[in-house]
Amino acid sequence: MANDFSATFQSQAWLESPIRLKSDELQLAGALRDVPGLDPKSMRVLGSYSFIYMVKVDGYYADANGVNCDIRSGDLVLIFPELAHAYGPKPGTSWDQLYWVFNGPHFEFLHASGLLSPERPVWHVEPVDYWHRRFHEVLAGENWHTEVAARRIMGNFLHLVYDLAAADTEGTARTARDRWLEEAQRLLANRSGKGWLSPEQVARQVGLNYDNFRKQFALKTGTSPGQFQKRRKIDRACAAIYQGSHGFKELVEELDFCDAFHFSKTFKQVMGMTPSEFRKKAHGGSGA
Repeated sequence: MANDFSATFQSQAWLESPIRLKSDELQLAGALRDVPGLDPKSMRVLGSYSFIYMVKVDGYYADANGVNCDIRSGDLVLIFPELAHAYGPKPGTSWDQLYWVFNGPHFEFLHASGLLSPERPVWHVEPVDYWHRRFHEVLAGENWHTEVAARRIMGNFLHLVYDLAAADTEGTARTARDRWLEEAQRLLANRSGKGWLSPEQVARQVGLNYDNFRKQFALKTGTSPGQFQKRRKIDRACAAIYQGSHGFKELVEELDFCDAFHFSKTFKQVMGMTPSEFRKKAHGGSGA
């Protein structure tokens, strides 16, 4: 989505002049194409807070706190007033960004509270076209030079800051959730060097108490770990029978069923027919 959106992306200044509300100030905002970047060997101190949102990027970020990381489309770089930093595209790549530069007591409070933290200067929020619209809508339809408009715009921007923080936190939690769930599904669905792992063994592998693992797995997938594994085993059996690559005895051994009766009973529970009936339906052959 980021690549499709960036094809129509253009450089544009969104603010003609700063928007001030008492001590708070939105100084600059806009979009930039093909930004050359900053040299990590001579870091810059901006003197203000800034958001740099990556529309199309394969680049790097580094700062005086020792953070040094790759950045990509959908990343949001947080710049802090007195923190020396550098960012830019990797050699041979382009860099398109949105930017907001701002200052004031509201943002100092967000910094002090930890919502904006130099210890975590890169967030990730997607999809890119959605957040581009959200950034742009902060100013939409307002006469910037009135106090009422300034209040509304500042409120819109602070709302955006909180929404960005929430989206990043939600994305981080989702990523952590997906890691254990995806690993659990992989382990349940594949034979290891020591045979098929039981759901209890898989729970230990992903670092969860079994009762919690079973409940969370069922909540996320709609089925228990045992039922999930049973279905994956029968899926494998169906593919092998259809391909003619295994006899039933081989499948009993490979899929770790205790005997042919247990295999046949499980197969019928899942498929609604016995393995022999499935083979006849698939190939018109005789039962085994």
